[in-house]
Amino acid sequence: MEYGLIGEKLGHSFSKMIHEKLANYTYDLHPLPKSELNNFFEKKEFRAINVTIPYKIDVMPYLYHIDDKAKAVGSVNTIVNQNGKLLGYNTDFDGFLYLLNKNHIDVKNKKVLVLGKGGASKAIIAVLNHLQAKEIITVYYKDSPNTVTYEACQKLHNDADVIINTTPVGMYPNIDDCPINLEHYTKCKAVVDIIYNPIKTKLILEAQKRNIIAVGGLEMLIAQAKYAVEIFLNTSIPEHRIDDIYKELLFEKKNVVLIGMPSCGKTTIGIELAKLLQKDFVDIDAEIVSKIGMPISDYFEKYGECAFRDMEQEVIKEYSVKNNFVISTGGGCIKRKQNMMYLYMNGAILFIQRDLSKLVVGEGRPLSSSIEALEKMYQERLPLYTLYAQKSIENNTTTEYAVNQSKTAFLDILQK
Repeated sequence: MEYGLIGEKLGHSFSKMIHEKLANYTYDLHPLPKSELNNFFEKKEFRAINVTIPYKIDVMPYLYHIDDKAKAVGSVNTIVNQNGKLLGYNTDFDGFLYLLNKNHIDVKNKKVLVLGKGGASKAIIAVLNHLQAKEIITVYYKDSPNTVTYEACQKLHNDADVIINTTPVGMYPNIDDCPINLEHYTKCKAVVDIIYNPIKTKLILEAQKRNIIAVGGLEMLIAQAKYAVEIFLNTSIPEHRIDDIYKELLFEKKNVVLIGMPSCGKTTIGIELAKLLQKDFVDIDAEIVSKIGMPISDYFEKYGECAFRDMEQEVIKEYSVKNNFVISTGGGCIKRKQNMMYLYMNGAILFIQRDLSKLVVGEGRPLSSSIEALEKMYQERLPLYTLYAQKSIENNTTTEYAVNQSKTAFLDILQK
């Protein structure tokens, strides 16, 4: 390995893609158990590497020199092998500073909670001090020096202005987890979660529900990578490349999620849209049929709607954590908030609207077996489709029109 990343678990890292957009080299992901750390640094078989969870502090004793910024931070995420001598740097500081400035999050004279006390936490606290935060509280899951527990924090520091998550809580595959309950922090004005997979964690979605400024970690990841490449290659890269790559990655990683009534055209539009956007396509109902081994109408009759919704939720969760898909959902997926939370994590939600008179009755759809049932369902579900959709697409004319409108809507969502 010449250039790459070491850490404990790297299976879904975006770093390879980012570095290879920034520089003309191959960037390898090198998962490393702690037991092999010593041997790895004795061999020094690399030109330059980045370091991620949980080794940003552990690597420091192996280094010949640590630059002043990394010393001040107390952790290293960038190492250069200079003729056998290992030099350590920290680009998390500048990466996090970029993220705050880009998203206009002002921490000066503010009370800030930092969740976690690992290497990333150290860099973030250094940035907060640099920006003159009034009070910085480190929150940890158990009693530890210079920290408060989550329970104590809820009682003593529920007046925090900004909350920053530096823990892996909520990161793929544990997407149901959330490090803190925001309902207790009514004065919070901004939330930052440095996790980037999923693009929006449960914490970010909970903040957005409360109209709190909420920013995920993808921009920080790209920014710190840009600064690391500059150190690796002793070069300079224009600052605008961070935003360029951020937009490219959102396009490549985001899913397009189609919601709407049964027979509104989600699957037909989805197949063509996937071709147009060069994304994979999945029909959630078809995946369910594959798993249950029978038509959905038979499953409904045999096990009931609740059992079907449980299976639907399982399949939605499975595909929500994937990237670069067009996902055609079943008409009733909006009946469970949990489904929509999953779909929002990596997805842009489009409502395919088709006039009631153009919808099809029956055809194996157990809840729309008559025109009366279809009309009742339409009235019940329309408010939910409208609530969850980021954009609405009319599908009363041609498929081509609806597909092109869907593409435009997806691109518009990415710009926001």
